Amino acid sequence: MAFGANRRRLTLVLAGLVTLAVLAVGAVVVARAVGDDRRVPTAGSTSPAASASGQPSPSASPSTPPPGADIKGPLNLLLVGVDTRVSVPGWRPNADAVLILHVPAGLSRAYLFSLPRDLVVDIPAFPPAGYRGGRTKLTHAMSYGSRVPDRPKQPDPAQGYELLRQTVSDYTGLRIDAGAVLTFGGFDKLVDSLGGVDIHVDQRVVSRHRQPDGTHREPGPGVGGYTGPQMVYEPGDRHLNGWQALDYARQRYLSGGDYTRQRHQQQLIRALVLKMLDDDLARQPERIEQVTGALGDMLVYVGGRKIVEFGYALSGLKPDAFTLVGLPGAGVGRGNAYRGEELTQVGRRFLTELRAGRADAFLADNPKLKVPS
Repeated sequence: MAFGANRRRLTLVLAGLVTLAVLAVGAVVVARAVGDDRRVPTAGSTSPAASASGQPSPSASPSTPPPGADIKGPLNLLLVGVDTRVSVPGWRPNADAVLILHVPAGLSRAYLFSLPRDLVVDIPAFPPAGYRGGRTKLTHAMSYGSRVPDRPKQPDPAQGYELLRQTVSDYTGLRIDAGAVLTFGGFDKLVDSLGGVDIHVDQRVVSRHRQPDGTHREPGPGVGGYTGPQMVYEPGDRHLNGWQALDYARQRYLSGGDYTRQRHQQQLIRALVLKMLDDDLARQPERIEQVTGALGDMLVYVGGRKIVEFGYALSGLKPDAFTLVGLPGAGVGRGNAYRGEELTQVGRRFLTELRAGRADAFLADNPKLKVPS
């Protein structure tokens, strides 16, 4: 395989993982799961810096199968954004958004869906963190798993990811092959390096966090309160820069609540993927460097195989092969007795049909589950 083709495929899948994870709104990951030298602590993983330059040697024999050629699917990638208050000693990360990319056998289609952060699930016991297990909100799995008993003020997000992965796998019945967690700071640069993104704003969104000029609103009275002018995103086709895209996708206090936010995250994912493909980054080496450089240490990749291998395996996916799915849910309990969320029967049935390879037929019978792009 030619060097340029290798790099294009690697860049696209790396950017795809990041853009999926980056939409985990409100996330700030403590990305210390890699050391100061950026080495990932598991043998099968690779850091963003290594991934961007670690493609197979262009001098390899043409008859040698490229890395990842043996991956036939199905594949399941778990992409997590984590709410971490890095300024607070000992603060343990909560999973603020959880997205799953399912690619069936044959690797010609992909389904992207979110699980509600407040989904009530059974979290298994996790001895490394001293957690005994329990039934609670999905968002807490990351927090409970990140505990380090002999270092209570130094949580380990990579360890937390493992408990979250186990929990998601148990709930969905899907084997998780790889995934990523994300640090928040590089997102603006990533989007801006692409010249912004085009997205259809489907409802009026008033920002709780940003002013019209992009500056942050000042903290105000009450829990989570802010003061000052607010940025407003009006319905219609809009071109958003980095901070606008991030701000738009993180808003939760809207009609439809977190389910609306999940829809906006997925729409933005598609917009980013289309932008990367339309720009044909392979023919613009300097822009490849900008995009991969913008990632910095924002991404921690977790997987048993190198990201370049998934890059080759997924290189045949086309933008129109991505189906965005919104799983409906409802609250469990009300008022002071609110316990969290649960998927409706239709939402749970989608997971069953997905595992059985019948997702397309099920979505044809339940078209409202498909998220408009």
